[in-house]
Amino acid sequence: MLLAAQFMANVDTAIVNIAAPSIQSDLGASGGEAGLVISGYVVAYAVLLVTGARLGSLHGHRRVFNTGMTVFTAASLACALAPDSLVLIIARVVQGVGAALMVPQVLSGIQLHFAGQQRIKALGYYAVALSGGAVAGQALGGVLIAADIFGTGWRPIFLINVPVGLLLIAAAMRMMPRDEKGDESQELDLRGMALLSAAVLLLIVPLLLGTDQGWPAWTWVCLGLSLPVLVAFRLSQRELSARGGRPLIAEEVIRQPVVRWWLCAHGMTTMTYFALLFVLAVYLQEGLGRGPAYAGLAMVSWVAAFGLGGPLLARTPERSRAMMPAVGCLVLAVGYVALWVYLVAGGRSGPLMFALLGLGGLGLGISSNSLISAMTFALPGRYAADLSGVISTNAQLAGALGVAALGGVYLFLAENGSAQLSGRALEVVLCISAVLSLLSAVAARLATRRPAVEGTHAVS
Repeated sequence: MLLAAQFMANVDTAIVNIAAPSIQSDLGASGGEAGLVISGYVVAYAVLLVTGARLGSLHGHRRVFNTGMTVFTAASLACALAPDSLVLIIARVVQGVGAALMVPQVLSGIQLHFAGQQRIKALGYYAVALSGGAVAGQALGGVLIAADIFGTGWRPIFLINVPVGLLLIAAAMRMMPRDEKGDESQELDLRGMALLSAAVLLLIVPLLLGTDQGWPAWTWVCLGLSLPVLVAFRLSQRELSARGGRPLIAEEVIRQPVVRWWLCAHGMTTMTYFALLFVLAVYLQEGLGRGPAYAGLAMVSWVAAFGLGGPLLARTPERSRAMMPAVGCLVLAVGYVALWVYLVAGGRSGPLMFALLGLGGLGLGISSNSLISAMTFALPGRYAADLSGVISTNAQLAGALGVAALGGVYLFLAENGSAQLSGRALEVVLCISAVLSLLSAVAARLATRRPAVEGTHAVS
């Protein structure tokens, strides 16, 4: 049930990447507004994941899950009926809020109810749900848009969530156990939530709209303010913790050096993945004139190979698992370099490109699964909800930053949409992605030099 919710949340992250050019054309949206349609969902989802986990502890997992699914389903209907880009952006933000309420229970549930080899297997299934959602989003989005059902264009990509959401709500009422009394000792850190939301918005919005609007003064003011607001968030967390309160993120979680290094590595690789989803869809459709179905199927090899990472990690000898995060990051870097070489050699698209995308997807799958697995073993079970929220939030924020920063670089360099400039812009994005992947391998290696048990002892 929870994996089905995770599946839906990932479908709606990937599916809009394919639909972005069609939405932009139909609604007359700018490139920055099309980016907000994608990242508005991701930002709301990322900012509220920790809050969603905390609300589940306070008010019951089934109740919060059903509330989130209801909000998600209603917002999906609003997206399908949106008359303009502003309404669509707002509905996507609300959709992200719903996803943030229903998804956080997945990783915390795995940490609380599975241990040892069983946890590694469960995380493998979790990875399959992640990649399956991405596969469905990429492929289904392209097919639905190309079909242009009753002349509705991109709108069925959101309408399809409505019957699925209603079925999951009904199933949850029947299958999920009744909620026990919530933990009244926990408090919702509203101040921390507001500060974190403000910091993220001040960073993401100017990155998305800056290139399209010529970087006016307000974009630089927002970027400048994001850092002090983030510092204020960090100070508020320490202050609340010192008073004996429960901050949005437990100090014990982010204090561990190994967790910080792993989060850094996971964030950088995730940033490149979300950026490539967005950039490749625009490159194939606007740069090469391919249809949405073609663009939707192009990344299937990537996300399908990503799903192999979990089962592969479960079969890796225990003595070799410590090296797997760095190995996965290096394989990802090789995938990006191979794609860059293919483009420099004159390639534009086709089966060889798809095969090379599969190599990158395998590297990301290995690194993501091994990094998440390492983090869940690094801390005691009582921090399961905090760690779940931190891991998911880190990934979603990194993804939003990837779309904003690397997507902005691509849109700037491929301004007139010609095949030649689009290819050069994609080459630049691939180079940056390769460098980030190598840096993530270094971060993962630095983490493995500190035994995970060190973090466990530190907070036990």
